[in-house]
Amino acid sequence: MRKKNKNKNNKNLNASWLKPYSLLQNYPLYIRSIPAEQELKFHYTVHTSLDVVDEKVSAMGKALVDQRELYLGLLYPTEDYKVYGYVTNSKVKFVMVVDSSNTALRDNEIRSMFRKLHNSYTDVMCNPFYNPGDRIHSRAFDNMVTSMMVQVC
Repeated sequence: MRKKNKNKNNKNLNASWLKPYSLLQNYPLYIRSIPAEQELKFHYTVHTSLDVVDEKVSAMGKALVDQRELYLGLLYPTEDYKVYGYVTNSKVKFVMVVDSSNTALRDNEIRSMFRKLHNSYTDVMCNPFYNPGDRIHSRAFDNMVTSMMVQVC
């Protein structure tokens, strides 16, 4: 039985590198990692980063609603990874975890990846056969995520 989403405005989409994945009411909509064995480790990292995203969003307050640029930047660095965030006007949250050793990746490239991910997510949501809250099973979304992961790795 599928649980009903009581608060439809509280959506979380987390894309984490090396594991893009999304959450709606704290359960995954899309999970992907390179390597796949690291998935559980990144699951924890993404969940802890959601608290930082919420803090940044609440600190921005109404100013966030008025902005067109919703890139939150670096949420926090760890010894092995850097965690970045992005929030849409509809409160969809994206989180990206990148290997700290990847020094070639610039902030503007990460911002661009978030925009591509957001656009692809919007395409999934516009699909009349997709039920919001269900797992994302889209070949186009998979291909876009794969191309971005190859670019990062």
